[in-house]
Amino acid sequence: MKRRVPVVAAAALGLGIALFGHGLGIYGKARLAQVLLHRAWARTRAGERGVKPWPSADTWPVARLSIPSAGAGADFIVLSGASGRTLAFGPGHLDGSASPGEPGNCVLSAHRDTQFACLRGLVPGDSVVLETPDGRRHVYRVSETGIVDRANTRALERTEGYALTLVTCYPFDAITPGGPLRYVIRAEM
Repeated sequence: MKRRVPVVAAAALGLGIALFGHGLGIYGKARLAQVLLHRAWARTRAGERGVKPWPSADTWPVARLSIPSAGAGADFIVLSGASGRTLAFGPGHLDGSASPGEPGNCVLSAHRDTQFACLRGLVPGDSVVLETPDGRRHVYRVSETGIVDRANTRALERTEGYALTLVTCYPFDAITPGGPLRYVIRAEM
C-alpha cells in the first residue's frame, strides 16, 4: 500500500501537468489565431480577396466589428461563413445575408461565451461599427434586443435599408452549449 501512494501521486501530478499544458496550448492557439486573423485583415484591406489566415483555413476576413460601449476588447475580425469551425475563431457572416456595409440585413453570429459575451450589455441607442475592406466605417445604432427560439428565423429575413443583426446563444451563463434560445440584437444604420 505504501508503494502505491507515490505512484498514484506521481500519476496525478503528471495528469495535472498534462491538462495544464493542454489548457495553455488552447490559449496559445487562440492568441496565435488572432494575430493571423489581423494579418489577413490587413492584407484584405490592402486589396487582396479571400485571404486565408492560415493555409488550412476554410474562411477569410470580410469585415471588422467593433462595439465602442463594450470597451477595447470588443473589436473582432468578421469571417466569411458561420460554421462551427469559423465561429471558433471569431464572428461569422451568415451566408445569404447582405454583405457587410451593403443594403439589406447583414447577419453576424458568434459564441455567447467568447466574442459575443459583450452583447449582454448593449441597449437601444448604443453604436456598433462595421468596417468593410475598402476602409469605410458603417455606424449602426441598436434599435432592439430580444430573446427568441432558435426556430424563429424572422430576425434573419431580408430587410429594406441597412440593418445589422447580431445573433448568439442564450442564456449567456448556460452550462451547456447550444440550447433552444438565441439572443438577437438589431441595429440600423
